Amino acid sequence: MDTSRFLEDLQLVPEYLDRMAELLNGGYPGLAELPPAQRILILGMGSSAYAAATAARKARADGVNVQVELASTVLLPAPAPDLLVVAVSATGTSVEVLAAAERYRGTGGLVAVTNKPNSPLAAMADHTVAMNAGEEVSGISCRNFRHSLLVIAALLERYGASYGMLAEEANGAAAGARSLLDSAERWLPRASDLLLGPDGTFLLAPAERFSSAAQGSLMIREVPRRPAYGSETGDWSHVDVYLSKTLDYRALVFAGSRWDRQALDWMTPRGAQIVAVGGGFPEAALTVSYPGQERWLVSALVETMVPELVAWDWYSKDPEHSWSAQVTATPAS
Repeated sequence: MDTSRFLEDLQLVPEYLDRMAELLNGGYPGLAELPPAQRILILGMGSSAYAAATAARKARADGVNVQVELASTVLLPAPAPDLLVVAVSATGTSVEVLAAAERYRGTGGLVAVTNKPNSPLAAMADHTVAMNAGEEVSGISCRNFRHSLLVIAALLERYGASYGMLAEEANGAAAGARSLLDSAERWLPRASDLLLGPDGTFLLAPAERFSSAAQGSLMIREVPRRPAYGSETGDWSHVDVYLSKTLDYRALVFAGSRWDRQALDWMTPRGAQIVAVGGGFPEAALTVSYPGQERWLVSALVETMVPELVAWDWYSKDPEHSWSAQVTATPAS
């Protein structure tokens, strides 16, 4: 990992999303060869699992029998002729994914979704679908997260899901990401100040885009190595509301949940500092907007750019993580 190059990877997000649009418009490579299936199991860890869960939730609403499991679980269904298993790993080397995929080796229904077509995962699989995210020089999954979401959505469309015109969504996401990057000097300093507190940062996102809260908090933990926590907006009132009473609460709210107001009604009287993304609230100290934010898939592909850039800003100001140093005074002799 080379965290110092994270910004390079972020700056290429729009370009690679536009490239994905071209691939999606022409029939995404590797999907035509996939076999029929009545059930779909998606396996992944971290960013891969976050992206898969968002794509799968929409597919289930469309009637597709798809579930997402962390590859680390031992509670997996037995191989079966009607089961398609999609193992997702950007590097193709995630040990948990490889271990879970081994159960389905040679069944004819194991699909590797990876950014490394020559990886151990691809060698194990019956079919490989490339993410086409390019090399992430920092080793931090930002483009791979987005490409995983698009590839899994395209795959699930073959089995009955509907995401609209995926190529147009990818183009829209490229425009939205480019807008946030180009306007960062106007919103990033304020966002960084508002979200940086002694007790960590709390991210809320609608269930339909929970991947944004999960991925965004991961970026804050992984890049500047600061505490961050992701919640689904409605569930926040059941699992995290308590901390808003006792902590210096800094909240990044990805707008669009029907439960936004409920969370705000708890946070605001308790003095929380709130940054809103993709839609404004009077209670927000800052609102960050971008084109296409009214489209849920565009939002899922774009809005994590806000915590990613905040994470980069914090890291660039303190690359040695000196904030976490514990100084112990030596008693006088």
